[in-house]
Amino acid sequence: MWLTSSSIGRKFVMALTGICLVLFVTFHVLMNAVALIWPTAYNVVCEFLGANWYALVASAGLAVLFIIHIVYACWLTLQNRKARGADRYAVTSRPPQVEWASKNMLVLGIVILAFLVVHLIQFWAKMQWQELRHAELAVLPVLDGTPVPPAMGTLMLQLAFSEIWTPIVYIIGFIALWFHMNHGFWSMLHTVGWNNNVWMPRLKKIGCWWTSIVVLLFIAQAVVFTVHAQNKYYTTDSALQEQYAEYWDNYAEKMQNEFFSEMTKAVKAVNDPMAQRTAQQEFVEKSGRQFMEEAQLLDSISKVQFPGVMPGKNFGNVQQTSMQIGYMIGNTQQPN
Repeated sequence: MWLTSSSIGRKFVMALTGICLVLFVTFHVLMNAVALIWPTAYNVVCEFLGANWYALVASAGLAVLFIIHIVYACWLTLQNRKARGADRYAVTSRPPQVEWASKNMLVLGIVILAFLVVHLIQFWAKMQWQELRHAELAVLPVLDGTPVPPAMGTLMLQLAFSEIWTPIVYIIGFIALWFHMNHGFWSMLHTVGWNNNVWMPRLKKIGCWWTSIVVLLFIAQAVVFTVHAQNKYYTTDSALQEQYAEYWDNYAEKMQNEFFSEMTKAVKAVNDPMAQRTAQQEFVEKSGRQFMEEAQLLDSISKVQFPGVMPGKNFGNVQQTSMQIGYMIGNTQQPN
């Protein structure tokens, strides 16, 4: 197949995957811009793009494109080195039309890949991955001793950008991205046929402007996120606190419903009324302690993530149920 057997075919694949990655980077910077101007809407977007099938398909497709792009880049580099042989070690003058980025695309790609790994660890692994695996509270990332829900992207920003090294790593990655995209933008269009003397200068200018705007936005976002994180904006803003309170109130309702649903199943599994009472007591003794621990954790969450907002009614229901469970456990325990 010419896409793999020929140099032109491999460059064409590089161009197509590069176009898709440029579009994704543009989408990503626009999504981050929402966090700048409307943080609560950013959390809505994060929840919408959680573990839904379309988000998973998009993530898988992006991963495939990125892997293909890397594999073909290494393949072409090794092919070019082999073709040049020992000539690549000869000292020659560099033609003025050969840009620095074009000679270091692989190195720039490696820097970007390293940056991407850091980004995935800080965000994707703590957000979409946790939603995908239906992670329990105990394994979620922690902010001041309380679990951070995957859907609350602003709290993830607080976690990531409260580290002083984060903006440094990100800005280095963005600079590498500027060089890589600035050259790659017009190079990929050159590969697919837009290579005449009229359009090539235009494409270089368009690529430079496009890349510069995207990267400058990324850098500005990293700076603003860092300032907000250092000032604890994401945990003190009243609108965000109300959003966190609503999220955890819904969680409390789900927690309450699941507990009573499981208890009802345990009781209905037996027919005798006395046995049903015993089954209820056994269920409370077995599962009630975990419920009480989560109720206590929810109380801690309310004091850390939304101290300025009154918890919803479901919070109160959970705390009341926790007290009843404690009373029942106390009554069912045998004296020493």
